[in-house]
Amino acid sequence: MVVEDDTAVRTVVTDHLRAAGCEVAQFGDGGAAWAAIQARMPGLLILDRMLPVLGGDELCRRIRGVSNAPIIMLTALDGLDHRIEGLEHGADDYLAKPFSLRELQLRVNAQLRRSTAVAAPMTFTAGPFRVDPAHRRVWVGKREVALTTREYELFLYLVQNPDRVISREEILREVWQWAFGDASTVTVHVRRLREKIEPDPRIPCYLHTEWGAGYRLTVQTGIPC
Repeated sequence: MVVEDDTAVRTVVTDHLRAAGCEVAQFGDGGAAWAAIQARMPGLLILDRMLPVLGGDELCRRIRGVSNAPIIMLTALDGLDHRIEGLEHGADDYLAKPFSLRELQLRVNAQLRRSTAVAAPMTFTAGPFRVDPAHRRVWVGKREVALTTREYELFLYLVQNPDRVISREEILREVWQWAFGDASTVTVHVRRLREKIEPDPRIPCYLHTEWGAGYRLTVQTGIPC
C-alpha cells in the first residue's frame, strides 16, 4: 500500500512497484488508508509522514497496534530527529525525498525478505478450507486433499485473495513467476484443482470462472454443495 498525498509522487511510485510485479493499493490521505487497512492488511506499507485527515505518524502507530507488516516512511523531513521520530512511531525504514526509485525498490525487497524470513507459517482457515503452510497441507472440511506443488501454490494464492477476480495473466506472474507464458497452463491447473476441492467439478461451488476476466475463489461458509 502506498499512502502519499502528492499525486505525482504517488503515481510514479505505484506504477514502478506494479511494473516490478507488486499488487499496489494507493491512497491520498491517511483516513482512507486506515479504513482500507482495517478490511485487509497489506504485506508492506509506504507512508508519507505528512498526510491529510490522519497523519503518517498516527497511521503508523495504529498499524503497529494490530500488525507487524513492514512500514517504509517516505517523507521530505530528512533531519536526524525526524528520522528517529519516524522509527519510534513504528516504521521499519525511512527514505527522504527526493529519492531514487531503484533505492526504494531495493528497500521494499529487503523488507519483504525479512518479513518472510521471520514469519512463522501458521495454520489458517478460510471458509471450508484449512491450510497448513508449514507442511503444505490443505483440507476441505474434514477431508485432506493431495495437491501437487504447483496446485498448492495456485490454491494458496487464490485462498489468500478470496472473492477477488484474478486474471490468468496475474496468476502466471504471481504463481508461475512468468512475465509471459501460455495462459492455458493456468486453465489446466484450475481444472485439476477443481477435481480435488469441489464436490462436483462440473458445477463449482468454490472456484468459479469469470468469463473473459479470470477466476474467483469463494470462501463463504454455508454454500449448499
